Formats: sequence, C-alpha cells, structure tokens
Amino acid sequence: MKVLVTGAAGFIGFHVIQVLLDRGDTVVGIDNINDYYDVNLKQSRLYLLAKQALSENFTFVKMDIADRVEMEHLFSSQKFDRVVHLAAQAGVRYSIENPHAYIDSNIVGFTNILEGCRHNQVEHLVYASSSSVYGSNESTPFKVTDNVDHPVSLYAASKKANELMAHTYSHLYDLPTTGLRFFTVYGPWGRPDMALFKFTKAIIEDKPIQVFNYGNHHRDFTYIDDIVDGVIKSLDKIPSGNENWDGKHPDPSSSKSPYQIYNIGAQTPVNLLKFIEAIESALGKEAIKEMLPMQAGDVPDTYADVSALANDTGYQPKTKLEIGIKKFVDWYKSYY
Repeated sequence: MKVLVTGAAGFIGFHVIQVLLDRGDTVVGIDNINDYYDVNLKQSRLYLLAKQALSENFTFVKMDIADRVEMEHLFSSQKFDRVVHLAAQAGVRYSIENPHAYIDSNIVGFTNILEGCRHNQVEHLVYASSSSVYGSNESTPFKVTDNVDHPVSLYAASKKANELMAHTYSHLYDLPTTGLRFFTVYGPWGRPDMALFKFTKAIIEDKPIQVFNYGNHHRDFTYIDDIVDGVIKSLDKIPSGNENWDGKHPDPSSSKSPYQIYNIGAQTPVNLLKFIEAIESALGKEAIKEMLPMQAGDVPDTYADVSALANDTGYQPKTKLEIGIKKFVDWYKSYY
C-alpha cells in the first residue's frame, strides 16, 4: 500500500514507519520538525528511516499539517491508499501555557487531513487520540463505551474534538476512520518531555526528579512495540459500520457509519513510585525525589480496557515494564 504517515519524525511515527517499510509498504512521511523538543532527536530518527528504506519506498516532506494549500497539493498529487495521522501538538502541561498551538495543529491540521482523505478516495484514516480524553472519569478500567465529555486539559479537548470530527466525515462522506486512544507510550527514541526520559536523564546527572501527586499516580505505561502493533492491526482492519448500533442507546465507540474508537494500552496500571524503582534498577542508581502535589490538567490514574481492539484485531500487549524500561535505558546510554 501507499501510506501517508504524519508526524514522521515523532516518537510513534518513526516506529510505525519502520514496521510499514519492513513489510513492503511505500511510505510518505511528513513533519514540520518544530522545536517543541530537541530537533536533533527528530533528525536522527529521520536519518535512520532514510537509511533503512530503499529510495523508492520512503519519501520525507517537511510540511505543517495546518498549511491548507500544501496539504491539498500533497493529497491530490500522491493519491494515498491509507493515512496514519500521528502529527499533533502533544503534551497536557504545554497546552496550559500555549493553547493556540493546539488549535492550529490538532483542530485546523486535523480538518486538513479529513478534507484530504475525503477528496482523494483514501480507503482508511487511522488517527491518534489519547487516554487523556477520559478526563474526570473515575471508573476504571477506562472503556471505549465510557462517556468522555469532561476533559481536564485543552490537549484532551482537542483529541475529543478529533473523534467528533472524524465521526462527522464517516457519516457524511462514508470515510472509514479509526481513532486510537494511546495510553502513556514509552520506549527507545521516546519524547524528552515524557517522565521516563526526564527521570532517566536527571538520575544519571544526579539531579532531583519531580514526583507529582506525591507518587500516587497510576499509569498504564505501554511499550512502543505494543503501540505500533495496535496501530498496524487497526490500519489493516477497515471499519464498515456497526449494524447493531442503536441511536436510543448510543455506543460512543462505534456507529452505523464506518467509524471506530479503540484503546491501546498495556492493561496494567503501575504506581509511579514503582515505575521510578524500575528505572533506578535499570540504572543501578537511586533517584533524588522532589515530592510535589498534583499538576493542573493531570489525572490521577489511567487504565485501559483493550478488549474491543483485542476482539476485533487480536491485539495483545506483550512487553513487561521492567524489560521495556531496560531497553529504553540501554538506548538512552548509547544515544547520549
């Protein structure tokens, strides 16, 4: 297939493209390579992709998804079979400081993706949502059938908006769309703004780590290989609509239209202090902890019910936390 992957220089996009290339797909990757975090890390990922791919199998284009004219030209000239949309302004905390970045990328940019798919006969759009959409929901594990109308950050609200926008296009234009709610992704080549990266760096440098909510968080940490497996399995399963969908008792995760929402997680929430212990063990070094209250926009716990994805695609997370953290630490030491 010919697949567009947005966010190609990003953490998840980089790993997804590697698997698509390995199985013989042709990939066009786009990214605006912004400076939200270390640009050199993004360039290093792109370098490896270029090295891995045969020249005709992978093309990278530096482009901002919020640029309507450029996006229209890309879709009309390339004629993609399927699209994996991973580009977004990420980060819960940054959305409090810089809300406009989230509207430009996550709302305007997503509209351009939907329009490109609509006008160019794309078979299937798979896009990144987030576990953050569950917001104030305290019923665990989080199910795709749960109500997600109470986000606690603009980032979460933008991802919920993406799901609503996707359903509209599935309904109006019969565009098959699948939204994937990722749960705390970690692993080699990860983002520097994520806890594992920040903690590892600080511990190595003998600096204190900031432990919010006094370590009482639980997170469904999901290793990158398991995330990619879920993305690829979802890409290969085009939704056709739920014949049993009932408008009097609506299931928010599906529709009569070709629309689907899945959770991708490890189904194993881990206490933050246990997570830190695993990093300390992999590094052979103890952390200096600065215990702090909960941050604005954060939720205390995340826990994925992945039964819908498992039933529909056979998805099964495999990587144990200790193994995943060891792989990240080994990568971090070799890279830096």
